[in-house]
Amino acid sequence: MKIYIAARYDRRFEMLGVAADLMRAGHEVTSTWIEGGRGSDPELVAAIEDIADLGRADCLVTFTERPERNVAWAARGGRHVEFGIALATGKRLCLVGLRENVFHHLPRVEIYATVPDLIEGLAWPPRVRS
Repeated sequence: MKIYIAARYDRRFEMLGVAADLMRAGHEVTSTWIEGGRGSDPELVAAIEDIADLGRADCLVTFTERPERNVAWAARGGRHVEFGIALATGKRLCLVGLRENVFHHLPRVEIYATVPDLIEGLAWPPRVRS
């Protein structure tokens, strides 16, 4: 399965490890943002690349934040936009962590506590976990 990983940019190095785990499980990761290096206009390039990367994916995996982490100041919200695009285009939606907004409560959103749980869930037909 082709998977787009969405997370806060400052978790990029952690997501490189997640991508490696997903690839070892036989999946393709389309998220190039985790590799860094966006060129001379990084914001514009990021938006264009991320939309294209998400378009190539069958599934979006969003990594959410725990409320006690209090990182709202560092988050710019791109992962929420990516979730909305994936929702609107009918992609498989997986969430690792806690629900952060009302759209995460939709029945078609699969909820996983950990990356190993996610990998196990991706091996089966889509299902909802709470």
